[in-house]
Amino acid sequence: MKPLPQISEAEYEVMRIVWQNAPVSTNEIVERLEKTTSWNPKTIQTLIKRLVTKRALTYEKEGRMFVYTPLVAENEYVSQESSSFLKKYYNGNISAMLSAFLDNDKLSASDIDDLRSLLDRSAR
Repeated sequence: MKPLPQISEAEYEVMRIVWQNAPVSTNEIVERLEKTTSWNPKTIQTLIKRLVTKRALTYEKEGRMFVYTPLVAENEYVSQESSSFLKKYYNGNISAMLSAFLDNDKLSASDIDDLRSLLDRSAR
C-alpha cells in the first residue's frame, strides 16, 4: 500500500466534507465549512489547493466550477492515522492505550460494554 499524504487538522475538515459529499464543488465546500468554522472563503480555498497539491483530492472543471473528489479513501486514511497514533503514543500497544483510558476515566460504562461486544464478535 502506498503511503498516504500527511493531512493537517484543518485539511482533514475539508476532506470530511469531500468524503461525505463527493463530487462536491468549491462553493459547496465553502458553504458547509462556513457553518462549522470561522474560516473565510480564501482560507478554505487555500486548504483545498493544498489537498490537490498533496494528491489527496482531484478535480474537474465543470463550466466555471471546480468539482472535487477524493483520491484518498476515508477508511484508509483513518486506519493509517489510528496506527500512527497508537505507535506514537503507546508504542503500538493497544492494551496500554485502553489501560490509560480506563485509568483516566475516559471510558464510560457504555464504551466498555461496546468494547466487550466488539471483542466477543472478533473472538468468534
